Amino acid sequence: MTLLTVRAAAGRLGIGYSTLKQWIYQGRVRTTQTAGGHHRVSDAEIDRLTTRRAPASPAAARSSGGTGLIVALSGRNRLRGYVEEVRSDGLLGQVRLRIGDQTLTAIITGDAIHELKLRRGDDAVAIVKSTEVMIARELEGPAPAVPARKRRRGRKGR
Repeated sequence: MTLLTVRAAAGRLGIGYSTLKQWIYQGRVRTTQTAGGHHRVSDAEIDRLTTRRAPASPAAARSSGGTGLIVALSGRNRLRGYVEEVRSDGLLGQVRLRIGDQTLTAIITGDAIHELKLRRGDDAVAIVKSTEVMIARELEGPAPAVPARKRRRGRKGR
């Protein structure tokens, strides 16, 4: 039985080191500890985490809504909260999540609301994936006049 360090096991699983450490502390991953108290993960445990059960039939896969447990997700910004309001109107729906003293509103498809069976009071996680965030401030009152640029001709006269 091969034992891997937590960092090596995280690499094999395709997840972050800190994520795997949290799973270990939560008891979701079985480990062996060295005499020095370091965690080691066996190949069998990695196989258990990566194995996906195949559905009995294609109809069973469609009715269950998926093929298995999500082991890892690329979105790192996960905000846990509870559903404060759900509105569904045709193709799109609005979900308002209460996260601490903040509110997050997401527009998702009506189908997603039905598949997730979202109801007021349910616990939910907002996953934010973005490549760019911009923050700006606006001036109060009229914008100042911007002076015209002077055109320079060569280096003469300096």
